[in-house]
Amino acid sequence: MNKKELLELLNQLPVSSDKFIIVGNSSLVLQGLIRKCDSLEIESLEDFSYPKVSLKVVDSLDEREEKNHFFVLSLKKLLERKKRENNIEEKNIIKKITLYLDSLDNYQYERDLRNQGYTLIGGVDEVGRGPLVGPVVAACCILPLEFHLEGLTDSKKLSEAKRKYFFEEIKKQAISYGIGIVSEKRIDEINIYQATKEAMIQAINQCKIKPEYVLTDAMKLDIDIPITPIIKGDLKSITISAASVLAKVTRDRMLVELDQKYPMYDFKNNVGYPTKKHLEAIEKYGIIPEHRRSYGPVKEYLLKEKTIDKESYS
Repeated sequence: MNKKELLELLNQLPVSSDKFIIVGNSSLVLQGLIRKCDSLEIESLEDFSYPKVSLKVVDSLDEREEKNHFFVLSLKKLLERKKRENNIEEKNIIKKITLYLDSLDNYQYERDLRNQGYTLIGGVDEVGRGPLVGPVVAACCILPLEFHLEGLTDSKKLSEAKRKYFFEEIKKQAISYGIGIVSEKRIDEINIYQATKEAMIQAINQCKIKPEYVLTDAMKLDIDIPITPIIKGDLKSITISAASVLAKVTRDRMLVELDQKYPMYDFKNNVGYPTKKHLEAIEKYGIIPEHRRSYGPVKEYLLKEKTIDKESYS
């Protein structure tokens, strides 16, 4: 059931609209978090008296928003309700609502740290753990207190045009930033997890002004600066979001350059990930020096070539 169908159904109910509150997945549809729901949950509020308030988000049962003549429970209160019910089947929707609400205020971690006296807060993120080719790239970014860039979030959720625009704006406004690059050869030597840590520490060290506190996207680092790893940090923290854009655009540009050298692999579009076209090109043309030898498809190709060589000499 989509939003239009939901509203049509509500308007057909033979009840007074000010006596009902819509909850559950129907609330999520009405508030735009999901497009459809299979069930309609309605609770009577006959025992409550409350004023009609025009609010975008409401926080309790006696503060509601009128929407198409029906009152809709806020996501915050809906989340509290679902947590109380503790329905294991709704675990995923609870996570989705939590992440969405966190993303609405992606200054919360920075605000809390500033209240503790920290002013130079570095957000750190990486790009390129999954590709078969090229380096892993990390960035560290320290933003000013008055920083604001409408729409800035995890770089993966932004269009290429937005990323490029934000990339220049972040560099202009940042107090300091640094980029760390760890090659595919180093990745093969120490594994991608350790290489990612190296790239992040490089990025922090490349900042001309060093951070007093570091926020990372779920990565623990052995550094002499206080640090908080945040799960989904590129959505929840504005400084990590900024770092993710710097890292993503930097690495993408490197892969565009590599594409000019090896156009058959389509690096400008797949940025090194194992797409069908990329894998077919490996089968047809072989691998290049920039491929990561320790990664599955590349390793399999090398083993196959080695076997063929042995057979040809036997």
